[in-house]
Amino acid sequence: MITRQALDLDAPAVVDGITEAIRVQTLGTLARRGIVVGISGGIDSSVVAALSARALGPARVFGLLMPERDSSDDSTRLGRLLADALGIVTLTENVTPLLEAAACYERQAQAIRRVFPEYVAGQRFKVRLPSILASARLNVPFVVVDTGEGICEFRLSAEASRELVAATNFKQRIRAMLEYYHADRLHYAVAGTPNRLEYDQGFFVKQGDGAADLKPIAHLYKTQVYQLAEFLGVPEEIRRRHPTTDTYPLAQTQEEFYFSLPHSEMDLCLYARNHGIPSVDVAAALGLTAEQVERVFRDIDQKRRSTRYLHRQPLLVHPVREVAP
Repeated sequence: MITRQALDLDAPAVVDGITEAIRVQTLGTLARRGIVVGISGGIDSSVVAALSARALGPARVFGLLMPERDSSDDSTRLGRLLADALGIVTLTENVTPLLEAAACYERQAQAIRRVFPEYVAGQRFKVRLPSILASARLNVPFVVVDTGEGICEFRLSAEASRELVAATNFKQRIRAMLEYYHADRLHYAVAGTPNRLEYDQGFFVKQGDGAADLKPIAHLYKTQVYQLAEFLGVPEEIRRRHPTTDTYPLAQTQEEFYFSLPHSEMDLCLYARNHGIPSVDVAAALGLTAEQVERVFRDIDQKRRSTRYLHRQPLLVHPVREVAP
């Protein structure tokens, strides 16, 4: 039998272990003076910033706020709220001009016009997957466009979907570029912010938000990250905020863009998959049917297969043993 309490943890002990690892990894293994954290106003970056400040002291943590034209105003506001609570220095780098120079927004528009030729630049949109609870699905998304006269949905072709994702990935890659600029300038390390659900399921951009020198919470389910946030005193408004992608102009939840279910339910399904717990037991805990949970299990396995590339290190023809990690 499984219950939601399976993900409960001893927050003080876990925080002690992570902060000690941050100290050893940053000051010892990486030989850096401090940590740069990209702060989004979300729960994961807030917890990583709080853990880093606790491990090294606020003076050795540099928070980077990187809004762009499609970002929610709440992201910057909540990022500043967190920084004030932690007492860390921040800098705001608006990345819109860099994205415009890379033609990010125009490339997105071109991709949408493959399935909706009437799309006008500036119309708000988002991307969503069909619900996995209703039926087995192909991971082929819809683009949802606010035309001003109503909301329209168009199924993306595989080509249009890849093109839209590729253009959007400029956002994460440009942010990573700025994180490493400041890390090099300060002789700091870059801390990544993925939780276990995101890390396991490939919900990150290679050489974008997947680029980091250390990833302090990649072993923790998102439910557990919330537990640490409460223990660490992360502002309540951040803890109450629903997780979003904050990527497209229309508000978009992580589950409609990528995951099958809200994070608390996905966490339990992932935990069950990792521990060989039958779908019927998970279904009873979540109020779903066993078939619905089986669909989630299949989606977990499929995402692991399709995103394995994201976890790979560069391939060499022959190992260079003198500099092997």
